[in-house]
Amino acid sequence: MSDDTHINPAGMGYLESPLRKALTVYLPLGGFLFVLLFPFYWMAITSFKPNNELLSREGNPFWVNSPTLAHINKLLFETSYPQWMWNTLLVSVVSTFASLAASVFAAYAIERLRFSGARHVGLAIFLAYLVPPSILFIPLASVVFQLGVFDSRLALMLTYPTFLIPFCTWLLMGYFRTIPQELEECALIDGATRWQILTRIVLPLAVPGLISAGIFAFTLSWNEFIYALTFVSSSEIKTVPVGVVTELVEGDVYHWGSLMAGALLGSIPVAIIYSFFVEYYVSGMTGSVKE
Repeated sequence: MSDDTHINPAGMGYLESPLRKALTVYLPLGGFLFVLLFPFYWMAITSFKPNNELLSREGNPFWVNSPTLAHINKLLFETSYPQWMWNTLLVSVVSTFASLAASVFAAYAIERLRFSGARHVGLAIFLAYLVPPSILFIPLASVVFQLGVFDSRLALMLTYPTFLIPFCTWLLMGYFRTIPQELEECALIDGATRWQILTRIVLPLAVPGLISAGIFAFTLSWNEFIYALTFVSSSEIKTVPVGVVTELVEGDVYHWGSLMAGALLGSIPVAIIYSFFVEYYVSGMTGSVKE
């Protein structure tokens, strides 16, 4: 065997050496995790710090010397935070399922029915997502008042799909495009209807895309602020993003401990959903960008 075909063990050992792995894998990953998780750590320690430590310049700002539950007690029992959580969960779930249902029909029609101008319709739907909510909430406020649903959870359930449906439709269009059309053509030859094809063939194959779109829709609904601030005024109807900011800030007095506790507890449901469905989420995003 010639010298050119020999593999240098020292070179391969260098590629797999602990030092190189630490520099190329663990060090960048550690830096990324630090940047990603530090805000949650800061929220956690602030939630348990007494006011004298929060306002003091002495001591270690990255640790708690005398932990307290006073801020969490104020948040849970002196505000309507449990009701805000329920409002946010109810509005997010209803808006997500309603938006997914509409997006499935829209994406399937655009990708599979092959009507004239389908591509232009798909582009128009995606461009609608790019319109800032700060512009849309003015005409939507008029619609909400005319429907008589102002200051109610229904107002949010009706307005959130205006920015959820365009994005979910665009995402599902990309995923439906990866499903072979031969499956539907064979089903049509066998006498299946479009509804049967959608419910028995397309949707089971598109579960990763549906989960990915659902996670995005739920996250956007959970964190939405402008519409919730504009269309809801009663304290018991507010969502977590609005309630925490408006009820725990009194003039120039910021209840930092309760604010951080509210933000930390409000981020837990979304983190749980991502952790359970991360594989479907990655698969759905991969399929949605394929041509």
